[in-house]
Amino acid sequence: MPNPYREIFQAPGAKAFSATGFVARLPQAMITLGIVTMLSQTRGEYWLAGGVAATFALANALIAPRVSRLVDRYGQARVLLPASAVSVAALAALMLAARTGAPDWTLFLFAMVAGAMPAISAMVRARWTKLYRDTPQLHAAFAFESVVDEVIYMTGPVLAIGLSVALFPEAGPLAAALLLAAGALLFAAQRSTEPPVHAAEAGRGTTVIRLGSLRIIVLTLAAIGAIFGTAEVTAIAFAEAQGQKAAASLVLASYAAGSLIAGLVFGTLKLRVSLAGQFVLAIGLAALTTLPLLVVDSIPVLAAVLFLAGAAVSPTIITAMGLIERLVPPSQLTEGITWAMTGIGIGVAFGSSVSGWVIDTYGAQSGFLVSLASGALALAIALFGQRWLRGEARTAAARQAVA
Repeated sequence: MPNPYREIFQAPGAKAFSATGFVARLPQAMITLGIVTMLSQTRGEYWLAGGVAATFALANALIAPRVSRLVDRYGQARVLLPASAVSVAALAALMLAARTGAPDWTLFLFAMVAGAMPAISAMVRARWTKLYRDTPQLHAAFAFESVVDEVIYMTGPVLAIGLSVALFPEAGPLAAALLLAAGALLFAAQRSTEPPVHAAEAGRGTTVIRLGSLRIIVLTLAAIGAIFGTAEVTAIAFAEAQGQKAAASLVLASYAAGSLIAGLVFGTLKLRVSLAGQFVLAIGLAALTTLPLLVVDSIPVLAAVLFLAGAAVSPTIITAMGLIERLVPPSQLTEGITWAMTGIGIGVAFGSSVSGWVIDTYGAQSGFLVSLASGALALAIALFGQRWLRGEARTAAARQAVA
């Protein structure tokens, strides 16, 4: 039986851009948790830690699509390096402010500027699309990238929390900044696989978020992102309440492990259900798996529940990316993928901020109520948007057939 994951790496340069892309996007999984851990240690207030982390996530969600639109217009290398430099400098300033006891407003300011971090995952997926557009290999490539995301979200929290707890509070964000700088340089150097620039088309076109179907995807992923953000902050608070704060990284790694395994399996399947139908089924599973969080009473139980919940993550992301590839014009693909990541980022910001306040007010475990509400909202949006998803997918398919 052929291995679809082995096949996608037969293209020249695929291994190089995938490997360097891994390094460049690892900081995305480290910074939010690194900020929470750093500030909870130095300032001792979860509302502040969650609020600053949410500021970074929200700023990144708002800035990254605009950076990606510049990428579509001018090319990856020309935009990636300056945007990464701005983000690294702001992270350095944030760490210095935390170390020196600077006023709280400076923490929010530097976190906001650090949000200029470019969407490396969107750039990697754009390269896969360039190689395998309209072929079965693209599904496997998107599945592989979802698995890579989960590996990143397994290792990122372990590094961010582990370094900050074991060494010094700023160690996690510092490692993230160094990895971003090195990874951006290495990824930008892979010029042979860089997608072509569509300057004329990108310059004339309006933002791709005007598509109704893309807005449905973004809103749904925002609700799903709120589950992620809540899990991050609540897992840290729950582990601290149990007297094992460092165990939070392993708990979150189990969440990513469940998604990783599901992604590997899902990437090998050839389902007859439409992508829109697959998307709703994945969202329904994600909503269902928030229910057991309400009865968690120990760290091992939390790890087990999050492992099962992770099984819905990869199918959701894979089907979302597949829908976007079909719905969005090729000249705006990076922007379209980034808007999907933006939805997740906005949700993470909301989940981190709201769950931090709920935890400070009602206790650690109560934070999971935000997960339950977010899952229900995601399912409602996905069901409501089926008409747009199916209709615009058919229109896009007809347009491509004529072309």
